[in-house]
Amino acid sequence: MSERAIELREITKTYVNGPLRVPALHGISFVIERGEYVAIMGPSGSGKSTLMNLIGCLDSPTSGTYVLDGVEVSKLDDNALAEVRLRRMGFVFQGFNLLARTDALRNVALPLFYAGVPAKQRQALAQRALEQVGLGERGRHQPSQLSGGEQQRVAIARALINDPAVLLADEPTGNLDSKTGEEIMGLFSKLHESGRTIIVVTHDEQIARKARRVIRLRDGLVVSDTICDFFALPG
Repeated sequence: MSERAIELREITKTYVNGPLRVPALHGISFVIERGEYVAIMGPSGSGKSTLMNLIGCLDSPTSGTYVLDGVEVSKLDDNALAEVRLRRMGFVFQGFNLLARTDALRNVALPLFYAGVPAKQRQALAQRALEQVGLGERGRHQPSQLSGGEQQRVAIARALINDPAVLLADEPTGNLDSKTGEEIMGLFSKLHESGRTIIVVTHDEQIARKARRVIRLRDGLVVSDTICDFFALPG
């Protein structure tokens, strides 16, 4: 099995609206190895949202090659991309995206339902995932009965349920207070220490400080790609 979780080679993305062509990415290339913890940063308009959508197989590049967990996904059709998202990606969003009238256990198990896993096995795996994020006793609570931090932990458990190749988080603390945000980022650090490949898309330098590598975008280009030891820095 390849040690590369993600490989992008000369990825471009141009949006077309009638006669108007809007280039968003200009030849992006980098490799993320298994077990890396990477932050992708950039100002508004830098292309980081477009890049996140491509990495998450929510969109396809205009040109270039994208290999995810050994599978070239850049040329796949929509149905095949959906299968890759289900099997190989775990998503954590700023807004939690939980089903409001469904308890935590069933929210976590939802990807397994779509994957055709039997109900008894789904429940056991969902319970284990909740325990992994420190919510083993909260499985029967609905989102309205959980704090914001607990809801995000449920979302992280759901993202982990299919043992994805990559955990992709988009501004994961954006709806949380600073203390709860620190707790969530601490959980990401523990997941990284256990061997998870994690990509966090953020505009927040404090969030990026938790990663071991920071890729910065500007105007659709990678302007820096740095291996960092932020823990050696003050503050």
